[in-house]
Amino acid sequence: MARKFTGNKIVIASHNEGKVREINELLAPFGVEAISAKTLGLPEPEENGDSFIANAEIKAVAAALVSQIPALADDSGLEVNALAGDPGIFSARWAGPKKDFSAAMARVIEEMDDDPDRGANFTCALSLAWPDGHVESFEGKVFGELVWPMRGEKGFGYDPIFVAKGESRTFAEMDPAEKHAMSHRADAFRQLIAACFQNVA
Repeated sequence: MARKFTGNKIVIASHNEGKVREINELLAPFGVEAISAKTLGLPEPEENGDSFIANAEIKAVAAALVSQIPALADDSGLEVNALAGDPGIFSARWAGPKKDFSAAMARVIEEMDDDPDRGANFTCALSLAWPDGHVESFEGKVFGELVWPMRGEKGFGYDPIFVAKGESRTFAEMDPAEKHAMSHRADAFRQLIAACFQNVA
């Protein structure tokens, strides 16, 4: 049985404003005030885990311990069939210190070369940690294929080259609400809400 979240304040353990905005929108219906780690001046811990969940837990536990407020961390990335799952947990690192995702997307396409398999998926791990070190973690995925050149101005990260299964538009061409309804983050979030937020007394 997962531990229930009963507070009204949570730290979003991320310095990525796009992620913070998405998570805030997903949390809004539950009357929870979300504060970003950046706003609190929390340091970014070294993400040296070997999976999305391991890295999310590192970030969530670090933020909860320092802030003494429950913390929610996300670790997500793009897994490309033709690249044996890369960039995977290194998706942000492929963008370099300047977070240049245009260069990262170009690298993905270049390394795929002429491989006919354009299949890919986004994976998102969400970890909710309490100041006592307890953690609940969930993982969501959305499958689709990659397109080139980039399309759309909405989204962030690799969104301009990802088309979800059954869709014709990239995530970056969709309104945020449409993307939220089907994204990897929404999948993980549904699991988190069902386990930790619903039926809270």
